[in-house]
Amino acid sequence: MKKGLFIVFEGGEGSGKSTMIDMIYNWLLEEGRDCIKTREPGGIEISEKIREVILDTKNTSMDGRTEALLYAAARRQHLVEKVIPALDLGKIVLCDRFLDSSLAYQGYARGLGIDEVYKINKFAIGDYMPNISILFDIEPELGLERINKNSNREVNRLDLEKLDFHYKVREGYEIVYNQNKDRMVKIDASLPIEQVFENVKSVINGLIN
Repeated sequence: MKKGLFIVFEGGEGSGKSTMIDMIYNWLLEEGRDCIKTREPGGIEISEKIREVILDTKNTSMDGRTEALLYAAARRQHLVEKVIPALDLGKIVLCDRFLDSSLAYQGYARGLGIDEVYKINKFAIGDYMPNISILFDIEPELGLERINKNSNREVNRLDLEKLDFHYKVREGYEIVYNQNKDRMVKIDASLPIEQVFENVKSVINGLIN
């Protein structure tokens, strides 16, 4: 049986990755591809409950290590319950966030250390890594401006962070990207959505054709 493809969408708040994952999912279905879309934290019942705890705007006292461990726990359950079974069936799995989010947010922006957070997550995911991680890069001000204009988007605890935190997230992603160019592709997310869509399609076409 042909092994599936694990494609992850990464980026800071308001980078448009969630919108893009919907567009790519619909495109792949139109192309006759067997695919699913999912998200982190979440995707399955247990992980969605952990997501509620992590992103609850009331939980502002949450310690950085607690946050990192909760993400890793949600990631493990999501992986074994949803991602791995789909990959074993030969499906294309489109996932909104994965390991690199923890490295950028908790490892770098929270100051826990990229290597330390990687170790936590290595225990959680074992040898499962994305075939490719698409990083949607955008200036934090522009991303947050998009969020403020989108009344339908959930406001979560990370949206309440100061601008400096979001700059650190972007710096963290840049470090992770430079260390993992073999599996990461960076997309300019400030371009018009149609151009971003075409650029992402080009990347994915390189994997599936």
